Amino acid sequence: MKRIHIIVWCLCTLSVLTTQAQKITIKTGLEVLKEQRFQCLEGKRVGLITNPTGVDNHLRSTIDILHAAPNVNLTALYGPEHGVRGDVHAGDKIDSGTDPATGLPVYSLYGATRKPTPEMLKDVDVLVYDIQDIGCRSFTYISTMGLAMEAAAENNIEFVVLDRPNPLGGLKVEGCIVEDGFFSFVSQYKIPYIYGLTCGELALMLNAGKKPGEACKLHVVKMKGWKRKMDYTQTGLQWIPPSPHIPHAHSAFFYPVSGIFGELGYASIGVGYTIPFQMFAAPWIKAAELTRRMNALRVPGVTFRPIHLKPFYATNKGEFIQGVQVHITDYRRAPLSDIQFLFIQEVAALYPDRAVFAHADSTRFQMFDKVCGSNHIREGFMRRNRWEDVRPYWYKDVERFKKQSKKYYLYK
Repeated sequence: MKRIHIIVWCLCTLSVLTTQAQKITIKTGLEVLKEQRFQCLEGKRVGLITNPTGVDNHLRSTIDILHAAPNVNLTALYGPEHGVRGDVHAGDKIDSGTDPATGLPVYSLYGATRKPTPEMLKDVDVLVYDIQDIGCRSFTYISTMGLAMEAAAENNIEFVVLDRPNPLGGLKVEGCIVEDGFFSFVSQYKIPYIYGLTCGELALMLNAGKKPGEACKLHVVKMKGWKRKMDYTQTGLQWIPPSPHIPHAHSAFFYPVSGIFGELGYASIGVGYTIPFQMFAAPWIKAAELTRRMNALRVPGVTFRPIHLKPFYATNKGEFIQGVQVHITDYRRAPLSDIQFLFIQEVAALYPDRAVFAHADSTRFQMFDKVCGSNHIREGFMRRNRWEDVRPYWYKDVERFKKQSKKYYLYK
């Protein structure tokens, strides 16, 4: 009986420790705004750009919080990709309409227009932005933010960012900056692929780069307690999927691991299976030999494991395929975006008749280049499929960007 009591006590202690590990350690910009009793919005007509990730620490929607606040006059909602309530599939266009819960007009920023028009802003004095981003340039929410800031400046409207954590932390920076000819909604700004800033810090940097008279009146409601070394799992905050294929906080770690390669549709990256962005697999791959090759590279903080599966949808739907699952064992050391380029290299070495850029659908090269922010990455690989030839170009802007972006840091 005593042994049973000890076991029960141990289990209870473990449960308490697990609960304590999930304790919220920071306050988002929304929580701070609530503490300040919405002071910066008082007496103004408020437009809100948000989606389901805009929640407080009790998972209440920013829409509902502002709508219920007695001193806030919420007049309009603006929907990015997926919509304000998250009821639109990835990539699908969004129609303007009315929010059933509040009766407020909802204007689409992912349809006929991606920038708020003067007509959309006619009843607004201040635009509020509250969306959880994933810290990667090709995720479209920061593009929506930047275009809305331009519209705010053009229409003499204030812009308020309710800051949220960068899930990748504020120290990791990878990738070249976007070059002329490759700007798009998935590469809107001259920033690296992984840029190491919160959305509030990025907004400050974008605003500072405007010509005189083109900057908006910007206010960032800072978080409390967040530090640059924190990834999302260290915040204690619940994770709300910003996209169907980013279901967990750690999914944000893997998005840059395979997302660029995924634009080619040449092999499965786990989209359509239970581990999106965490793997590379195809019918012609032999899992064991690819795993040996990938592990032999000794990528810091990363281990590869053989995997066999049958995707439910997307690339290789219904086919039995095999390859490698990516396991991040030391996040701080892991070079996230490198992994997909090393996979391209090893495919060419193991399966010369399957070399990616010699056999992938060339009509998808343009999107690959846009997400890379340059065509130099693809063209470098097409010469001899060696990452060592391409890596210096991929990282050429990182140190300069780190130095330039530090002046916009809001957190230590």
